Amino acid sequence: MVLLLAGCVTAPKVAENPPPAPREFRGVWVATVANIDWPSQPGLPAAQQRAEAVAILDRARALNLNAVILQVRPAADALYASALEPWSEYLGGQQGRDPGYDPLKFWIEEAHRRGLALHAWFNPYRARHHEAKSDFAPTHIAKTNPAAVKPYGELWWMDPGDAFASRRTLDVIADVVRRYDVDGVHIDDYFYPYPIPRPEPVERARPGQPKDGKEMLDFPDEPSWQLYRSGGGKLERADWRRDNVDRLVEKIYRTVHAIKPQVLFGVSPFGLGRPDRRPPGIEGFSQYDKIYADVERWLERGWLDYLAPQLYWPPGQKAQAFDVLLDYWARQNLAHRHLWPGLFTSAINDTPKGWRAEDILQEVGLVRARPAAGGLIQFSMVALMQDRKGVATKLLAGPYAEPALLPATPWLKAAPPTAPKLRRNGERVEIEPGSGDGAANFAIWRRHGVRWDFALQPASTRTIAAAVADAVVVSAVDRLGNESESVALTPGRRK
Repeated sequence: MVLLLAGCVTAPKVAENPPPAPREFRGVWVATVANIDWPSQPGLPAAQQRAEAVAILDRARALNLNAVILQVRPAADALYASALEPWSEYLGGQQGRDPGYDPLKFWIEEAHRRGLALHAWFNPYRARHHEAKSDFAPTHIAKTNPAAVKPYGELWWMDPGDAFASRRTLDVIADVVRRYDVDGVHIDDYFYPYPIPRPEPVERARPGQPKDGKEMLDFPDEPSWQLYRSGGGKLERADWRRDNVDRLVEKIYRTVHAIKPQVLFGVSPFGLGRPDRRPPGIEGFSQYDKIYADVERWLERGWLDYLAPQLYWPPGQKAQAFDVLLDYWARQNLAHRHLWPGLFTSAINDTPKGWRAEDILQEVGLVRARPAAGGLIQFSMVALMQDRKGVATKLLAGPYAEPALLPATPWLKAAPPTAPKLRRNGERVEIEPGSGDGAANFAIWRRHGVRWDFALQPASTRTIAAAVADAVVVSAVDRLGNESESVALTPGRRK
């Protein structure tokens, strides 16, 4: 029996202050190589390219993402106005063809207008993609400095041991950081190329002839190796290759921060670490031995601001278990940098091996359950634009239901921006930014009865709709996630 006693129901208590704003890096890769994400095809008119970019950014904003990682250098080319490298064929259909506007400048302006961070993504060594259609432009490194570039299977690759090749990559990144208002610099997992099988001699390919295990084709860096040895170099060849990559990673980190200390530098390597450090049961490709990436060393030395290991395996795949690998990278993070793993959202498809949307949501949950990981990056935007199997809808209805501030990066900057001032103007609240130019967004809490609702608004928008709110609380947030003191306004108070 249930007894209903009149007058015994306690009214919910009204919280005087809102809770802390949620914080999480919610990034997405926008790949331009092979026109994976943008533009949808090469040779589109500039107006259509811009419209597609706006659609992507609007979608990112609507999904409560807070960062876009745009590929601006797929293969020693440029998706921006560059005096060092030619225009990418993925824009104009022909390498070197001017698209008629500056795409990177446009993306940055439109991203910031929506309160989104924009990271410029560079491929450090690839000189030509295997699906490239056009010839090299006269200003491409393969034409101007052919000794620095090597054909490797169907690819062309800048030699990491060649001084000019490494210097070119560093100069390209420095040029972008100086001239563009980017929030971050990002490099991917392509260091030395992933090994491919050595072509078999014709006589071994005759029908009925037995074949041994395939031998892998070594990268053709003999000239730079011999130059190193003749100069007194003592490292073994594998260690020398790793040292070449190490030195570039360290130089990028130091160069970016020397130019603009507030710009983040991030790396998204292959998701498996060194074989001699792996947890029991983890198996697979060794980037340490095959593409000469000593990621653990970069973490130990603090040569990056965030690590985004590509954990591109579904939940439950034991040899590459997502949670085990995420915990592994957290243990390697001795310098306490950001850890934002990459998720293979584009694996959601209708093929027999295609993922379910629930696989991605499960991995989002695994990331959130680990305080050492403060967010994640989705590969890639096309899956969210298409809402494959409802993944975008389910993210927005669940883990991305409300926006989130970027995690703070105190080793770059810890000082918060100045608090704004609020003034009621009829049914709206006007925001007057504090002194200085530190605010990128405003974090806004509105109270309706006992419930606080959170929103994030670009700092360029200076008014808040607050006609039905019982209270409004606002703070300024800079690009590195530092938050000012909060300022409150209630209907009974005029400021």
